[in-house]
Amino acid sequence: MPNTPAPTSAARAAEPAAGPATSRLVRSLAVATLVANIGIVVTGGAVRLTASGLGCPEWPLCTADSLVATPEMGIHGVIEFGNRLLTFVLTAIAFGMLASVWKGRSARPDLMRLSVAALAGIPAQAFIGGITVWTDLNPWVVGLHFIVSMIIIAVAVVLVNRAWLSPGQLAERHEPLAGRTLRPVVWAIAVLSAITVVLGVIVTGAGPHAGDHGAARNNLDPDLMTRIHVVPVYLLVFTLIVALYLVYRRTVDVRFKRSLLLFTAVVLAQAVIGYAQHFLALPIALVALHMLGASLMTAAAAQVFYTGFSRKVPEQSPKA
Repeated sequence: MPNTPAPTSAARAAEPAAGPATSRLVRSLAVATLVANIGIVVTGGAVRLTASGLGCPEWPLCTADSLVATPEMGIHGVIEFGNRLLTFVLTAIAFGMLASVWKGRSARPDLMRLSVAALAGIPAQAFIGGITVWTDLNPWVVGLHFIVSMIIIAVAVVLVNRAWLSPGQLAERHEPLAGRTLRPVVWAIAVLSAITVVLGVIVTGAGPHAGDHGAARNNLDPDLMTRIHVVPVYLLVFTLIVALYLVYRRTVDVRFKRSLLLFTAVVLAQAVIGYAQHFLALPIALVALHMLGASLMTAAAAQVFYTGFSRKVPEQSPKA
């Protein structure tokens, strides 16, 4: 019998790339992790925007002698306690994710590490949430609460990407999708996005939506902080223009191009909402949309960074 030649590395990568290496459960839970962490930011924003931040004045109990909100606490107690209950949903998803990758942890240590990181973020956020209540909604602690959520969202984006890797991509390594010219631009996008989010948190701490009518503000000039906040936004838009020019001027992998276009759309929408809420005196609905936009912008920026620098990026399937 004639010897059958060994398949090339390209052929080995192409053969198993028809489907992801992980189960549908793992992929679903990875997506649920991302969606749930974005969702709890929005519900947390609803707590603050309805002045329900101290609806449960104690932590971890809602009152000194009750775990749950009491009828005497009214709607604010219901809203705050409802947001606390969502933490249990987030915890269930995180433990489900960890359990789903546990059996294959030796083969996929990356998924194991990311699942542990997503789970570890929950007690960290619970601890910061407790300090938030104990300090009567100190704006700097509230801001830290938000920033940690953004970090967890970024971790979840990486988790989703890694969960969708095909067997071929697990076995092969490739150069980052962003070429040498684009890599500094991708770094600039990541850094400017982070600065924009942090300054946005500081602006919020100076604004009127404190989470409770008696909560302190950070005593910074809201108008001045808003003007400072838009500086990295302008720089980010300029950086995006440069990135898009470079992407369309040369051959770039479609996966990186799509992540960059998605991020551009989110940034533009977020900028429009930001300007609208500023000139309309911060209506609650627009502020809530802006918080959602900050979460989506963080996720989109993490996707740009991941697809730009990771050596393992999911294939673009016809169904995607």
